[in-house]
Amino acid sequence: MRAAFYLLFGAAFTIAVCSGLGRALLRGLSIRLHREEHALIGFVLGAPLLSSIVFLLTAAGFARKSVFLWTGVVILIAASRVKRGPPITRPALPNPLNPRWKKLFVAVFGVYFVLYFFNAMAPEHSPDGATYHLGLIARYLREHRLVPITDNMYAAISQGVDMLYLFAFSLGKHSAASMVHFSFLVTLPLLMICHARRVGIPAAGVCGALFFYIAPVTGIAGTSAYNDVAVAAVAFTLFYLLQIWDSERASALLVPIGLLAGFGYAAKYTAFLCVPFALGFIVWKTRPRTFASIVKPAAVVSACALLVMTPWLVRNALWFQNPFTPFLNNLFPNPYFHISFEKEYGEFMRSHSLNSWREFPLEATLGARLGGVIGPLFLLAPLALLALRWKDGRRFLAAAAVFAIPYALNTDVRFLLPALPFLSLAMAMTLTASGAAAAVLVLAHALASWPAVQAVLGHPHCWRLHNIPWRAALRIQSEDAYLTYAMEEYGIARMIERSVPPGERVFAFTTPAEAYTAREILVDYRSAPNELLRDILWSAIFPNRAPAWRLRFAFPAASLKGLRAVQAASGTSDQWSLSEFRIFHAGRELPRAAAWRLRAEPFPWDVQLAFDNSPVTRWRSWQTAGPGMFVEVDFAGMETVDSVVLECAHDQYNLKLRLEGRDGTGVWRTLSSAPAMTDAVITGSLRRAAARELKARGVGYILVNDENLGAGDFKNAAAWDMLAIGEYGPTRLYKIR
Repeated sequence: MRAAFYLLFGAAFTIAVCSGLGRALLRGLSIRLHREEHALIGFVLGAPLLSSIVFLLTAAGFARKSVFLWTGVVILIAASRVKRGPPITRPALPNPLNPRWKKLFVAVFGVYFVLYFFNAMAPEHSPDGATYHLGLIARYLREHRLVPITDNMYAAISQGVDMLYLFAFSLGKHSAASMVHFSFLVTLPLLMICHARRVGIPAAGVCGALFFYIAPVTGIAGTSAYNDVAVAAVAFTLFYLLQIWDSERASALLVPIGLLAGFGYAAKYTAFLCVPFALGFIVWKTRPRTFASIVKPAAVVSACALLVMTPWLVRNALWFQNPFTPFLNNLFPNPYFHISFEKEYGEFMRSHSLNSWREFPLEATLGARLGGVIGPLFLLAPLALLALRWKDGRRFLAAAAVFAIPYALNTDVRFLLPALPFLSLAMAMTLTASGAAAAVLVLAHALASWPAVQAVLGHPHCWRLHNIPWRAALRIQSEDAYLTYAMEEYGIARMIERSVPPGERVFAFTTPAEAYTAREILVDYRSAPNELLRDILWSAIFPNRAPAWRLRFAFPAASLKGLRAVQAASGTSDQWSLSEFRIFHAGRELPRAAAWRLRAEPFPWDVQLAFDNSPVTRWRSWQTAGPGMFVEVDFAGMETVDSVVLECAHDQYNLKLRLEGRDGTGVWRTLSSAPAMTDAVITGSLRRAAARELKARGVGYILVNDENLGAGDFKNAAAWDMLAIGEYGPTRLYKIR
C-alpha cells in the first residue's frame, strides 16, 4: 500500500504542477475562459511548460528526485501568486447537458473510469512503456542528466511527454508515469463535451466523447506509459483554442496556441502537423488577408512553437548530426542511423502485414494486426460525412483529415488517436440528429468494448485491456508477482539484472523490459552500431555473409598515390559490401600504414572495417548500391602496386566493380574493370572471431530468443567460446568468455 501511495502522489503532484503552470499562464495573459474550460485547458497547456522545465533541468545535470520535488513546490507557490487582472473566469458554459444525456455520460464514463484507473495504477507492462519510454527516463534519472544515447533510435526522437513521465517517475516510479497519461485520457472527453456545449451541440458532445473514450485502443494506450492519448489531447486543445481565437480574436490566445502546436512536435514526430495546422488556420481566417495582417500572429505562434521544439532539434543536431534523427538520414548523413534501416523500418510501419487496404476496416475494428482496435462502432464512420451539412461538422472532418495524414506512415491503429476525437464528434453530430439511436449506439459501443466482451468478439492476440487488476494496482499482489505473470520481457530483464554485473553491456536480438533493469541493452535494429554488431554475428552463422568471394584486379605495375574500388552498376536492389581491400606488388601484400588515409562513399565512418584484417567485419554501403559508390585509400606518398584483391561476401549480386588508380599528377584512371572471381576456403573459427570482435567493442553478453534469426546456432555455445548463464522461457543469455 505504501508503494500505491507514492505512485499516486507522484502522478497527482505532476498533474497539479501542470495545472498550476497552465492556469497561471492563462491568468497572466488575461485569457477569459468558462469555468469548466479553465481547469481542463489549464492542465493541457501546462504540459509543454513543465516538460520544457524538466528538459532544461535534466540537460543541466539536475535530474534528481529532490530537485523535481522542490521545483514543483516552487512552481505551485509561484503559480498561486500570479496577479489577477480583470475577472478571467466566465460563468458556466452555455447549453447545459440534458439530464438524460448527463446521466448516460456519468454512468458510462464512471464504469470505464474504474476500469482505466486500476489498469493505469497497476504495474506498467505495456510493450513500449516498459521498454524504451520508461527505460530511457529511468536511465536519465540514474545518471542525473540527459545522456547522449547514440545506440538507441528511441532516445533520438522527441520526448516531450516522457519529460512529464520523468518528473512523475522520480517520485512514484513506473506506474506514476502511466497515471499521468491516464490524466490526459480523462481530460480529453471532458474537453470534447465543453467544446460541444460552446458550439451548441451538447448531445453530440456526450456521444462523441464516449465514442472516443471507450474505444479499446484508447483505453489500453491511455492507461500505459505511451504518448498517443496525450498527443490527441494536445491536438484537440489546439483546435479548441483556435476556434475561440476565431470567434474572439484575442491576440493573447496566440501564445498558448503556439506552445501547444510546438508541443505536438515535442511529444511525437507524427504530431508535427500541429504547427502547420495552427499557422494555416490563422492565415485562412485572417481578414483582410494581407502580409501585414498575417505576419504578426503567425510570428507569435511560430516563436512560441519554436520555444518548445528547439531544445529537441538542437539536441539531435549536436548529438546525432541530424535535427530530425532517426529520420531524413539521406539529407543529414551520420554514423548513428543507416539509410537502409530508415527505409526498411518505414516500409514495415506502413504495412503491418496488411495485404490490402480493403482489410483495414475489419482489422481496425475487430482484428489484431494493427496493434489494437477502435471497436465495431467505427464501421459506421462513413456516416460522419453527413456532418458536412453543418459548419462545425465540416471543421471536425477537416481536423480529422489533417491529423490522420501521419497514419499513412504507421498503420498501427493507435496512430489514428489524434484524429479520432474529431471523427467521433462528426459521427455523433449525424447520429444524434436521429434521436435515441445515438444513445443506443453508445451503450452498444460500451458493451462491445468491455474486456470480457472483447475477449469473445475480438482477436485473442489483440492489444487491449483484460480485466480490473485492483489487487495489483493497490500492491496487495506484489509488483514482481504481477509482472512475472503479465510480461515475459519482465522476467528476461530480471534475469539480466541478476546475471550481468553493473556497467556491462548486453547485445540483444530480442527486447527485454528495459525499464526494469539498470543494464545497458543494445537491441540489434536500433542504431547503426547495433546493426554492425548483428552483421558481425551473422557473418559467422550464414555462409553467404562470410568473406569467401575473391575479386582480383591485375594490371601492369605502376607507381600510384592512391587506389579506389568503384561500383558502377545501377538497378540492383542489393547493398555493396567489402570485407577486405588488399594491395599487392610482386606477390607481396603491402602492410597497412598509419599514414594511409581511407575514404568511402556512402557511409564513410566504417571504411576502416575494409582494412582491419578481420574476417567478420566489413564496410557496407547501408543503402542500395548505385553508380559512383567507392572505397578509397590514399597512400600519403607513392607506392608501386600491380594487383588488388577484394574479399567480399556473396550476399550481393549484379554489382559491377572497377579499380581506379591515382597517378603522380593527381588524375584518376581505370586500372582494371574485369576482376578474376574465385571462392576461397575460410580457415579458423568465424564464430570465435565474431565473439572476440564483440568483446573488443565492449559487449560481453548476448541475449537470444528462439524466434530470432539464427538463434539455434548459439545453442552450441562452446563453438562461440561463450557460456550460457541464464534462461527464461525461450530466451537465453550468453557470456562471452
